[in-house]
Amino acid sequence: MNSTFPHYASSGNRSRPENILIFGSTLAVIAIVAIVTSLLIRERASARDFAARSASNIVQLIDADVQRNAELYDTSLLGMISAWQRPEVRNLTAAMRQLVLFDRSTAAPYKGELLLLDKNGDTLADSLSIIPRTVNLADRAHFQAHRDNPDLGLLISDPFKLHTGYRDWCISFSRRMSSPTGEFMGVASGAMRLVYFKELFKSLDVGRDSSVSLINTSGFLLARQPETDSTNLVGENFGQRPNFKRFIQEGTGTFISVSSIDSQERLYTFAKVGDLPLIVVVGQSINEVYAIWLRNTWLVGGATGILCIGIFWLTFLLCRELRLRQNAEHELAQLAATDSLTGLANRRRLDQVLKAEWSRGLRSGQPMSLLMIDVDHFKAFNDRHGHHGGDEALRNVAAAILSSIRRPGDLAARYGGEEFCVVLAETPLAGARIIAESIRATIEALPRFANDEQPITVSIGIASQLNQPDDTLASLTSIADKALYQAKRKGRNRVECGIAPIFPVSLTAQLGDSPP
Repeated sequence: MNSTFPHYASSGNRSRPENILIFGSTLAVIAIVAIVTSLLIRERASARDFAARSASNIVQLIDADVQRNAELYDTSLLGMISAWQRPEVRNLTAAMRQLVLFDRSTAAPYKGELLLLDKNGDTLADSLSIIPRTVNLADRAHFQAHRDNPDLGLLISDPFKLHTGYRDWCISFSRRMSSPTGEFMGVASGAMRLVYFKELFKSLDVGRDSSVSLINTSGFLLARQPETDSTNLVGENFGQRPNFKRFIQEGTGTFISVSSIDSQERLYTFAKVGDLPLIVVVGQSINEVYAIWLRNTWLVGGATGILCIGIFWLTFLLCRELRLRQNAEHELAQLAATDSLTGLANRRRLDQVLKAEWSRGLRSGQPMSLLMIDVDHFKAFNDRHGHHGGDEALRNVAAAILSSIRRPGDLAARYGGEEFCVVLAETPLAGARIIAESIRATIEALPRFANDEQPITVSIGIASQLNQPDDTLASLTSIADKALYQAKRKGRNRVECGIAPIFPVSLTAQLGDSPP
């Protein structure tokens, strides 16, 4: 069934103000999220940079300590070699020679034995014994390296365990002893207990799940804090591990990787110790590096989420108010354009649609038809059944009219009193006549009101727009009205087509009189 006038936007369709509001709110939320995300990304980078700087300071501290100890050992070794090459020192008694060759620095807690070996690897002087122990170290790697390479300089060995004294892990510092002509005369070496670095690392606060390590360029682990629960890894070779290969390739730097020892993800900061074959590595737990950032991210992210939800909720409330206002305006528009008794369009709405369809017909060249409908003998019906019965009859007639027009562009309206109008868009005279006959027959078939002997009938007049130069909307209405009165004069309950003087003669002959 056709509506009495075109629909306004239904409540399921968003209006333009709603779309603008939703679009603006969405842009605002996207902007807020983008800004907050950008700031959090910057803060995360800052947290990493701060951790890397802190670790770099620790690396520099350890670097300085290791170089200082290496210099002390080197100084002691050079002093031993210089003193032994003086004949008067070699001619001293064993006790006096011991005092000259080995000063008090050899009594430091973490220093091991200092030895002076001849060219065959036999002991010439021993810091642990006035009478040198009978030991031959010609098979040691550092002895052979100095023997075969005159320009080797200070050599730091791989970690090993002493067979005497403390019997713990050590490294040795050694130098070649040469004659004035460059001939190999022996080796001066000094052992350093690696427990020194263990105690040094314990004094550094790098975090609960972080680590500090000292490794040599051959891949041997010299010291690590914390130690693993299962075993002491000092002396283990990590030369084939991916992280170590990166230490060797880059020399100095920072990167994030997973530890091959305890599978913890860490931020590694590392540096080579001067010209020594040693590398200091500080591995900071990623959880500790980003701990403060994560806490701030939860706080800022939560606040941002609440803000965005608030914006969307406010947008929802505003859209609902706009929708309610739109619906109220829709209802007001309906009331302003609807006849309260029949539910059809009122006279005001009819005039608007007539003008619009007339103009559209002129532009498109398609005809528009107008039906003028009047209830027959309505005054007598009203006298028999009263105003209540008359109103009920008008409502039934309106419903019958609506049931006969089904196209969205058609309009049924109450013209006044017991008169009705139907506007048929893009409908020629022949089509309008078919619809008019359908309306007439439908109304005639309505049930008798209160057992009335007379059925309710209507007379209908038709006029069509022919797009002639002299056509006007007023003339169209006048023709339809005249056709209506012609139908009444011819006996009522019939359809008559109004013929304008400008109609072609052939068309007038074809139409003739309408059948009853």
